[in-house]
Amino acid sequence: MMEPLSLGRRYSILADASDNTARTSIVTSIRSGVTTPTFPPGRYGRRRERRATPRWVLPVLITGVVVAGLAVSVGYYQQYGESEYQAQVVRSRVVSSSTVAMTLRITRPDDEATSCTVRSRAYDGAEVGRATVTLPAGAADDTVGCSLHTSRMAYTAEVVGCGPAH
Repeated sequence: MMEPLSLGRRYSILADASDNTARTSIVTSIRSGVTTPTFPPGRYGRRRERRATPRWVLPVLITGVVVAGLAVSVGYYQQYGESEYQAQVVRSRVVSSSTVAMTLRITRPDDEATSCTVRSRAYDGAEVGRATVTLPAGAADDTVGCSLHTSRMAYTAEVVGCGPAH
């Protein structure tokens, strides 16, 4: 049976040898002027190492990627963006089950010869007719009328695109 602790006696606490060494090294390193304490290996997690790259590298890389993306976007917009050639269907009318009549207003640069592709769709959305309409250079009026032959009853007439005539 163990004897109870008495208040007047001194007791020693037994500890592992590495604990005593670590405690001594902490006190010694603090007394010797080192500001960071030395901890026993394997305790308190890993210490962080210095960064391999400076802090300014990431913001510079992000800025470079954004600028390169904007440059590519501007280049593609200039190449494929809004065209100088535009057309609008002013009037369309289904003449019969195989013909659609339409009138186009074409905007073009420098009064050049222009060709526009038009199409007609059925009620279910299927394309039932397609044609190319040409407005010659020097035409007095920017409107042109055409008849589009369809494979079945048409519902709409629309302009697919315009460009310089070849």
